[in-house]
Amino acid sequence: MSLDLVSLLPAPWQAVLAPHLDAERTRKLGEFVAGEYASQTVYPPVEDLFTAYRLCPPERVRVLLLGQDPYFKAGQAHGMSFSVREGVRVPPSLRNVFKEIAADVGAGMPTTGDLTPWAEQGVLLLNSIMTVREGKAGSHAKKGWEEFTDATISAVNELDTRVVFMLWGSYARKKAALVTNPQHVVLEAGHPSPMNPAGFLGTRPFSACNKALADAGLTPIDWSLTPA
Repeated sequence: MSLDLVSLLPAPWQAVLAPHLDAERTRKLGEFVAGEYASQTVYPPVEDLFTAYRLCPPERVRVLLLGQDPYFKAGQAHGMSFSVREGVRVPPSLRNVFKEIAADVGAGMPTTGDLTPWAEQGVLLLNSIMTVREGKAGSHAKKGWEEFTDATISAVNELDTRVVFMLWGSYARKKAALVTNPQHVVLEAGHPSPMNPAGFLGTRPFSACNKALADAGLTPIDWSLTPA
């Protein structure tokens, strides 16, 4: 039993990822993921596995915001880093993200943790590891997802239009080495986890991101999630 992961991707992403993926490793990852879905409770649901790719095609990517692995509680993860479904309580790390947005660009505090509006503006909300067993953070690490999502970063690195890579926390910051195209911008900060109070709050990444986009003649991101 196996999942053909590449076939689940939207066609534009299949085309740009193909040169960066090892077919045999991707096949083995598909076997592992299929087995986990068949025998365990795994998040996100398989139909949401590639939500980030579906909502943000490669030609529209302006920002890549990298997370680590999905939320591991029922009803939270739906295929985008840091995002939770409408109606789900906002997790602590995302609350800190919202606090920084309010302080940085003056947006009101959102009532939802669903980041779909960011994805629709060109923010690729990518997790380095794209599945997780219920209740077991990091349980799908070192199974092949890292190579898959590194391929995504490398493909975005090849895009002709500026992309801002927002890398928060020591794990994400290691991926800066994959960003070699001089037209892109890398913004690093500590992880927004409440356990890292001094590393994220006050870094003003959202205004810095929008300045980098504007400097390249691109439309800034509206980080507000509150109704107009």
